Amino acid sequence: MSIRKDIALLLLVILFLLTEAYVLLYKYDLFIPFNLIPLAVLILIGVFYFTEWVVFFMVFITPFALSLRELGITQSLDLSIPTEPLMIIFSGIYIINERLKGITNKQIFSHPITQIIFIQIAWMFITTLTSQDIIVSIKYLLSRLWFVISSYFLMTYLFKDINNIKRFIWMYLIGLCSVAIITIVKHSEYNFHHKIADWIVTPFYNDHTAYGAALALFIPATISLAIIEKNLFKKNFLIVLSLILIVATILSFARASWISLVAALLVLITLLLKIKFRTLLIIFISLFVIIFSFSEEILILMGKNKTDSEGSFYENIISSYNVKTDASNLERINRWNCAIRMFMDRPIVGFGPGTYQFFYAPYQLSKEKTIISTNFGTGGNAHSEYLGPLAEQGLLGMIIVLALLLSVFSWGYRLCYSTPNKEIRILTYGIFLGLVTYFTHGFFNNFLDTDKLSLPFWGFIAMLVSISVYHQQKTT
Repeated sequence: MSIRKDIALLLLVILFLLTEAYVLLYKYDLFIPFNLIPLAVLILIGVFYFTEWVVFFMVFITPFALSLRELGITQSLDLSIPTEPLMIIFSGIYIINERLKGITNKQIFSHPITQIIFIQIAWMFITTLTSQDIIVSIKYLLSRLWFVISSYFLMTYLFKDINNIKRFIWMYLIGLCSVAIITIVKHSEYNFHHKIADWIVTPFYNDHTAYGAALALFIPATISLAIIEKNLFKKNFLIVLSLILIVATILSFARASWISLVAALLVLITLLLKIKFRTLLIIFISLFVIIFSFSEEILILMGKNKTDSEGSFYENIISSYNVKTDASNLERINRWNCAIRMFMDRPIVGFGPGTYQFFYAPYQLSKEKTIISTNFGTGGNAHSEYLGPLAEQGLLGMIIVLALLLSVFSWGYRLCYSTPNKEIRILTYGIFLGLVTYFTHGFFNNFLDTDKLSLPFWGFIAMLVSISVYHQQKTT
């Protein structure tokens, strides 16, 4: 019987190789799709027999994932391969297991952060029903569901084991650093010119801002792993990876990422000083009121800055608050103003999840357009994780996002102060500060509609929640 199986397998391999040769010689346009078939079969076998391994393979492969459009397979369906199909499969597996076995701890479902996530999804469903383009909103809602289920709910189940939190960081980190090395080598061929940074990250990231956001997100977590790692080889390796991330962030010329790391450093200082989150919130609100009161004077002062993001590293930093001549900054302001005007038109339910890019064009004012603006509004999203939901899901949409931010910050401070186990506490520092970089980055860009950043973002939140439920009381 075993001989027959071996012969059958050999014949199958020969058939595949012959077909491969035919496709390569006569049907080259089908070469990539054809080679995805055996990969898909292997992944499906792994999903059912080696589920946990494939989950971490999914985490590792995410930085390398390519969309169907980039592969030239289709222009209508823009799934990221192989990440999103795996997310869909794992979401289905999780739902079935939860339905049959109730695998999720009840404390996870009752956790305040989880409750906010439920509310957000429920409100997205309601605003999908009232959407100006219901097909777009349904697609957006479905993608958010498989992002959240596979990256948050499934991960909270796996993160019962604290080592799986470390494995998650390790796997994405190795993939991300590999992409960073490839990007740095390619960038070196152009003498690290700042104008090249925007597209040199393709095809792995659609632009340097998303790439920079991912790099910034993992820098604190990588450093925290390096601090707690006892194995000398792994510790040194993590130090090297940290340096790669830092160099890659600098060379990304993604100013929002630089600002987000400064914000994380400031939060770290408050953590080391043991300042309560409630006190910081009061200070932040007071500063916001002061800045708003003197907004006109501040804008006049900022208007004197005419340094564009066209020169040195220093000039790129200074240009981050140039709202007079810097096209990138002015285009962001244009998008933000469009989002506010859209909100004013539909303040309760917005235009529908995922629809901003299809409806913002008429809301542009000629005096606010820049050299990179388009009359047809084909430039993308609102460039804000806060104003995007405001335009697409109304006032409640933005309030829910802010509630998630406040809840994550509240739990982040609480866990950093109260976790008795030193290793887990240091790990929590890295996870929380990583989330700080993304929430800061969210003021300038929004990437939660992509697998590249949705997976680590929801995964990091799942880590915080899992630490609070399963690991907070563990002693040293």
